[in-house]
Amino acid sequence: MKISINNAKNRAAAGVYLLLCMLILNSSAWAQGDSATKPEPVKPVKFTFQSVWIADNQTVMVPVKGTLEMDIMHRFGVINNGYKDFWGFFAPSNIRLGVNYAPINNLYVGIGITKSNMLVDGNAKYAIIKQTPGKYPVSVSYYVNMAIDTRKDVDGSLFKYSSQRYSYFNQLLIARKINDKLSVQVAPSISHQNSVNGYYTKNDSTGQEIFKYMKFDHVAIAFSARYRLTHVTSVMLNYDQPITKHATNNPDPNISLGVEFNTGSHSFQLFVGNYYYINPQRNNLFNTNAPFSYTDLTKTHPNLEGANGTKVMGGRFLIGFNITRLWNY
Repeated sequence: MKISINNAKNRAAAGVYLLLCMLILNSSAWAQGDSATKPEPVKPVKFTFQSVWIADNQTVMVPVKGTLEMDIMHRFGVINNGYKDFWGFFAPSNIRLGVNYAPINNLYVGIGITKSNMLVDGNAKYAIIKQTPGKYPVSVSYYVNMAIDTRKDVDGSLFKYSSQRYSYFNQLLIARKINDKLSVQVAPSISHQNSVNGYYTKNDSTGQEIFKYMKFDHVAIAFSARYRLTHVTSVMLNYDQPITKHATNNPDPNISLGVEFNTGSHSFQLFVGNYYYINPQRNNLFNTNAPFSYTDLTKTHPNLEGANGTKVMGGRFLIGFNITRLWNY
């Protein structure tokens, strides 16, 4: 009798044990099934551009938090004088040195100084949205800067008021990575100058000459594209179109074409274009280097040094380069 009772107990224990094993196995199978069917989180598209610059324009790229960046930007003189100044290499050049830092995700801030007019600028860029499959079709960033003309003006001949030294720039950057090779961007902007050129005009009713100023605000739009040839080499194209019309001294558009070489920590861009000033608000409002052929410099820009009533076939282009170096902490 004891043997049968023990056998019954053993069979009951074995049954409980078997039931527990089945529950554990089923739970594991359900967990595996849930993990297999659970969709992976969709991540934003990476490397729409590999530099914060594309020739003379900003890109939507904002370095990751903790990134320190140094910029060296150089523009030679126009190539139109030929051998006289070795196609602009020995002409007066313009240089900008800048430092930027990303203190938090999606934001970077920086300062820089430009040789022309000794402009000191403070700038910031914030990534509003990032291109994400199924969520955001484009990346959008906002860029802003303020520049100060720091040239000495002992006798007051340059500035009547200190506020005339200031200028501002706002730009909305909208970009899309089409595929692994091609990225495009459109960027409307508005520039504000506290001091602009003036001009005389006749009053229609009295016939007297009246002094008026150019518009202090200037709207423009930039189109950019980058096509990756190899893992480290790309070609890039820019076109900057002024939109605001002024009564005189309307700025010329800019076309730039060049190549970009990238490594994990630095970018080198070499290009030909029309912009000389490097600072975006000055480029947009005061560019006098026309990209199109047969530009009569005397008529379009009578105060331009060296115009001499001549026509320039093929416009006025110059060679420039950008170097950016990144450190991540």
